[in-house]
Amino acid sequence: MADKGMSMGAVGERDAVLCFKAIGMDVIPTSNGDETTRALFTLVSRGVRVIFITEKAAMEAPEALKRYQSDAGVAVIPIPGSQGAGGYAMARVKANVEKAIGADILFNNDEKEG
Repeated sequence: MADKGMSMGAVGERDAVLCFKAIGMDVIPTSNGDETTRALFTLVSRGVRVIFITEKAAMEAPEALKRYQSDAGVAVIPIPGSQGAGGYAMARVKANVEKAIGADILFNNDEKEG
């Protein structure tokens, strides 16, 4: 089977993810948690290894995100959606950095301040 080079995709609100199609990504618009869960499974089964997901879609399908969080072969990356950033994506990045290195180097929040 020939590799078509399709290794990135996007999931979430239609108006936020369709722009990714213009650059050749595999895009699946979703409008609820069940659709998002199915879309993530579909993309992974197609061999997509980097999946951008809007914050809204990510918050609607936390179980699906948790499933792929432990899969080293897949990166699910939250991005702001059509309504802008709500802080979810940055919170996930912060938590992953803390988990990886054991400290908050992004915001350097020390309890000792005062």
